[in-house]
Amino acid sequence: MHNFPRITVVTPSFNQAKYLEQTILSVLNQNYPNLEYIIIDGGSTDGSKDIIEQYAEHISFSLSEPDRGQTEAINKGLVKATGEWIAWQNSDDIYYPGVFRELAETAALYPEVGLIIGDMMLIDEHNKPLRCLRYTKPDYNAMRAEGMLIANQAAFWHRDLQQKCGLLDESFNYSFDYEWFLRLTRNTKGHHVSKIWGALRIHEETKSNKKSQLFYEENCRILFGREIPAWQKPWFKLRRFILMLSQGQFKYIFRGILRRTLRFKGSRY
Repeated sequence: MHNFPRITVVTPSFNQAKYLEQTILSVLNQNYPNLEYIIIDGGSTDGSKDIIEQYAEHISFSLSEPDRGQTEAINKGLVKATGEWIAWQNSDDIYYPGVFRELAETAALYPEVGLIIGDMMLIDEHNKPLRCLRYTKPDYNAMRAEGMLIANQAAFWHRDLQQKCGLLDESFNYSFDYEWFLRLTRNTKGHHVSKIWGALRIHEETKSNKKSQLFYEENCRILFGREIPAWQKPWFKLRRFILMLSQGQFKYIFRGILRRTLRFKGSRY
């Protein structure tokens, strides 16, 4: 297994039976030879536990009991993780084929980095692609200036980095991933792979659809004492623009400019 570092994926689950099996299969169908898969269920009552049991022989560890929410569930899994590279994938989101092997290849090429990310697709409840989100090399100051520039659906970090940074902050219920990746980017070099690695599913129960004000309030709390001066923020947008150009993401840049233009025009009427 020398060329296949152990990868641990944690899936927090609670009453997502409609999508859970797709998430599980997106992990197992990677056919990665050195996988540790952990599912932490918060005591679902919708049949999720039956789905987990169906794949029990392929799951390294599973637990179903009441918890205080998604953050605690992920932490329960992270404590159990033994992989060299670690990630979590939500119970309604998916990985695309070949991601784990691409991660292993990238980790071998860049042994100095502790965080490796890919790009992400937004999909609907029927797996129809809605829009892709392209990222750049992870950077702590850029995250402070522009917000969430990493998606857990397409991010992996080294075990040594997790041991250094600790676990997720359970005082956050919505923007805990933003606070987490701020800590990671502050403590390691990162690398970006310009490929779509994961998908975030948009549906009626998606937290970001229903709790935008709570996300905003937690983001403000996270950034307190970490703020970037307003005059510096345009430089980070310019940095991202230049990096996107260097990746050849011309269509993506054009679509972004067009979308912002239409939004601006719409706001005038």
